[in-house]
Amino acid sequence: MDVVIVNTDCANLASVKYALERLGITPTISDDSARIKQADKVILPGVGSARAAMRNLQQKQLVEPLQQLTQPVLGICLGMQLLGLRSAEGDVDCLGVIPCITERLACANLPSPHMGWNQLLATREHPLTKSLTAPSYCYFVHSYAVPVGDYTLATSSYPQPFSAMIGANNFYGMQFHPERSSAVGERLLADFLAMEAA
Repeated sequence: MDVVIVNTDCANLASVKYALERLGITPTISDDSARIKQADKVILPGVGSARAAMRNLQQKQLVEPLQQLTQPVLGICLGMQLLGLRSAEGDVDCLGVIPCITERLACANLPSPHMGWNQLLATREHPLTKSLTAPSYCYFVHSYAVPVGDYTLATSSYPQPFSAMIGANNFYGMQFHPERSSAVGERLLADFLAMEAA
């Protein structure tokens, strides 16, 4: 299987690469649009701010190529937020392939960012949620989140519910870090790799 990890210059690419290698996949890290288009699966990781990540994608001329992908695409953490229409983090337009908006996480009196292990709850049956047998915990690090909506596949709470997983057409997102989420994260990555093209 040909898997490409998009090099956004603002992600921990090594940890995602190692997680895939543990599943028997040797991914390619690339910011070449032609190489990305050829892949069977594409992963868009990200850490840092949405504004910086979108600036990098624009400078690399990757915005339109990513929007036009037809194979399964997985956004991780900030990469998930970049799939939406817009992010309140820097008030920036994103890729717009999933009709959702990223907002500041409503933490109430809890510390921000939301950091650590938290439970996932599937909101509907989907090939990406079939491994979410309760209790399923994954590792989060984020200050912004997508509210629960029509494209939510799974939720978590801090303390209010937010989208932990989203999906539309061939684009999917995980707000947590599956590559740092032990056996649950490994199963979720394996489920993504097993998905067929839309």
